[in-house]
Amino acid sequence: MRPSELTLTEAAAALDGGSLSPVELTESVLERIEAVDAQLGAYVTVAAGPARHAAARAERERAAGRHRGPLHGIPFALKDVIDAAGLPTTASSRVRAGHLAQADSTVAGRLAEAGAVLVGKTHTHEFAYGLTTPQTRNARDRSRVAGGSSGGSAVAVAAGTATFALGTDTGGSIRVPAALNGVVGLKPTYGLVSRHGVTPLSWSLDHVGPLTRTVRDAALVLSALAGHDPRDPATLRDAPAPLVPDGDLAGLRIGVPATYYFDRVAPEVEAAVRDALTRMSAMGAELVDVEIPLTRYIQATQWGLMVPEATAAHERTLRAVPELYAPDVRILLEAGELVSAGDYLRAQRARTLMRRAWRDLFDRVDLLAAPTVPMTAVPAGQENVTWPDGTTESVADAYVRLCAPANITGLPALSLPVGRDHDGLPIGMQLIGRPLAEATLLRAGHAYETAHGPLGEVAGNGA
Repeated sequence: MRPSELTLTEAAAALDGGSLSPVELTESVLERIEAVDAQLGAYVTVAAGPARHAAARAERERAAGRHRGPLHGIPFALKDVIDAAGLPTTASSRVRAGHLAQADSTVAGRLAEAGAVLVGKTHTHEFAYGLTTPQTRNARDRSRVAGGSSGGSAVAVAAGTATFALGTDTGGSIRVPAALNGVVGLKPTYGLVSRHGVTPLSWSLDHVGPLTRTVRDAALVLSALAGHDPRDPATLRDAPAPLVPDGDLAGLRIGVPATYYFDRVAPEVEAAVRDALTRMSAMGAELVDVEIPLTRYIQATQWGLMVPEATAAHERTLRAVPELYAPDVRILLEAGELVSAGDYLRAQRARTLMRRAWRDLFDRVDLLAAPTVPMTAVPAGQENVTWPDGTTESVADAYVRLCAPANITGLPALSLPVGRDHDGLPIGMQLIGRPLAEATLLRAGHAYETAHGPLGEVAGNGA
């Protein structure tokens, strides 16, 4: 096994045990980038020189007995909306051509303090405003979409060109590509992780979180990221420290949606998720049927919040250089100018009602389990999907549909692989919890993964 194929947990153990060095691990990841990224297109910037410098420093520090923790010497990637000093932050857009970050974002700074080694910046759907990341191909099948908007980050982790990566999630943009590429994606509680130094899409929906190969890896990264930041007024002051998962599923009450989450879902996706639920029940969890509240308003509320907020964030450049935006993103930004203040306020009211209703839902259960997305990765270029009931929706609407509730409410959500379809494409299940219930989600995901084996192995040489 190449060092680049190790999970974060495995790599950290090898570094601690002396059987692997940070330089060796980083070189293996850089070699893997050289071997496969031209075909996958996960990276917009590869920072090989700075990465080698950081790895050598981590090696010297470890040799001197200065151990910064489990991320010390671990190679990672940042979605290219997250600033890292001295590197471009282009948001995969011509609008940001020539932009160079002058300082670290809070999350990049915290990872640097933890001794992690930044190897590069990964492609996003332009300005994180889309669900496919067209520059990038799926790590499991290059004819398929990577998912978005954190498609490059998910593909890098799945392909072994990063041991872990960070993404952002506004309507599922961590969880969607995690599910489509067969890796783990965690959207934390709103306010648990700072967004300072992150190019905004929608200030009230944006979250930053990790993409990893295992649930335990996600917990380790979250532990380094979480915490109050005065530069992001949305961050929470008294949030509990995230825990590395431990424990079984005995006594855990898992809500199984009777509405919404299994509507218009591919049969293989539903079967894989229901099989995972059956396995969790056999492990001691109690399955509880629940009704999802206010389902008719979910998508309207998501778009009613996101579209005007995104347009406000791009107001100046949209007027100055509209021709530099990709057509799909420009259309959405221009549409935001037509949303009235009244419509936006109605969306905010609906969000308040949803938060209250979901809080009441979690009086009955500890977490909710459902498909992450209703279908696996579609062929690149496919724009619509037609369901057996005759309903046609855009691919973007389909991928955002099951993820949006956790963004609207700010609840934590974890996507993990639970199977594959007949084409071998990964299927994801998401666990959603009450605010700051990351420990419960990670415990449940880790217990399931431990019992049934992680599916987030590195894609093969032919990926």
